[in-house]
Amino acid sequence: MGFLDLQPFGAVPPLVSDIDLSVDDRWLYVSCWGTGELKQYDVSDPHNPRETGSAAPELPLAGAPQMVEVSRDGRRVYATNSLYASWDDIFYPDGVAAWMVRIDADTESGGMTLDPRFFPHGDDFRGLRVHQTRLQGGDASSDSYCFVE
Repeated sequence: MGFLDLQPFGAVPPLVSDIDLSVDDRWLYVSCWGTGELKQYDVSDPHNPRETGSAAPELPLAGAPQMVEVSRDGRRVYATNSLYASWDDIFYPDGVAAWMVRIDADTESGGMTLDPRFFPHGDDFRGLRVHQTRLQGGDASSDSYCFVE
């Protein structure tokens, strides 16, 4: 995919801002900050990745899924919405109210569902922007391999 492939997007290209791979190396999560989606791919055959899910908050929100953290068991995916303050302000001139989502991942056949019970936003963050989450006990990124129980 080259730069010219992005031309069909009217305002903002997908702008991949984060990727995260599950511990079992099967599920790849791609944060498309520009289009507001979090995509899930089955990469168990790395030569033939297959898109298995896409999630985006259904509320009219500023910002988009940005930083991604996958739980060590792969069943929960967390995303926050602030990229960089200067970029947030350019792409969302009316402001970026902080938010965070939890997405339940189907680790058998693929697919994602937003958890409506977990959606801290706005005043929950006391006017701060949220950029990245760290899960207690580690997550699917390299810090999970340093955790000792």
